[in-house]
Amino acid sequence: MSPVAPIALVFVGCCSNVVFLEQLIKVYPNSGNAITFCAFVFNCLEGLFFTTKFLTKPSAIPLRYYLSMVGFFFVVQALNNYTLGFNIAMPLHMIIRSGSLIANLILGVIILDKSYKPTKYLSVILITFGIIICTIASAVHMEKTASHTGDPVYDYLVWFVGLFLLALSLFLSARMGIFQEQTYATYGKHPSEALFYNHFLPLPGFLLLAPDIYRSISELSKSDAYTITSLGITLPWAIVWLLLTTASQFVCIKSVFILTTECSSLIVTLVVTLRKFISLVFSIIYFQNPFTLAHWFGAFLVFMGTMMFVEAFARFRWYRQLEKSLSFMENMSSK
Repeated sequence: MSPVAPIALVFVGCCSNVVFLEQLIKVYPNSGNAITFCAFVFNCLEGLFFTTKFLTKPSAIPLRYYLSMVGFFFVVQALNNYTLGFNIAMPLHMIIRSGSLIANLILGVIILDKSYKPTKYLSVILITFGIIICTIASAVHMEKTASHTGDPVYDYLVWFVGLFLLALSLFLSARMGIFQEQTYATYGKHPSEALFYNHFLPLPGFLLLAPDIYRSISELSKSDAYTITSLGITLPWAIVWLLLTTASQFVCIKSVFILTTECSSLIVTLVVTLRKFISLVFSIIYFQNPFTLAHWFGAFLVFMGTMMFVEAFARFRWYRQLEKSLSFMENMSSK
């Protein structure tokens, strides 16, 4: 398969998923677990039919490794869902999650004893400052808007708890990525198989969330009716958007997994980064989310830092000169 197709599907699937997801979250902010459950079921059905042939095809990677991946994956997804109910706007949510490079670099140094070029550290500094600026700007905006409870101290406490959970999920996600990297180095890359087992094995865990999932789906089913003219059927509009969210999320994640087999990790990271930035801009414009000049500056730092991290500017003369200058400074400081 040409990489053009999965790249195009990453942008189409992931960017459209942001629209459908935010439409639901704005009206039903606590429906994250139900949305995730539907996505898991859909991915499992696809993998059951086409990847494992109804579990008759043995896995290339031992299941104990997938169980460990699933533990990380389930906790990360649950934390990401719960943070949506802590007064954190979707743009800020997306920007903080774009700081995954920071978490990966820190854990890479601690766990894998890796060393990085000075430009990598500079990119992390830019990303960190971008996230801090956006966080402060959102705090200022929250102070100017009416609170949910009338108690600003309580609202700030809820907001900071949400930020802490979001940061925790960021580092757990990075740890999961390191574990996957170590596993794939031993057993090879099997994207379709990994996609299936990462969604199939956690299904029993949703029993713990069954009351919340049932409540959320019941609320979604009580929304106003929407008629799909082309099919001649009528469904609650929230259920229609839930189906669209599930389908677009499948296209998004499936395309990313395919892209990992067609392109280098550099190209994959670059594509995902550009997708996040475009989704962020579209979310701001389409949903009229609060986004000040400070937010724009912070988002710019996050984007530029990420581009530097994946060395997207390596061909430019100014970037090579910057690398030389930073390397010289590093050598001077080590003497």
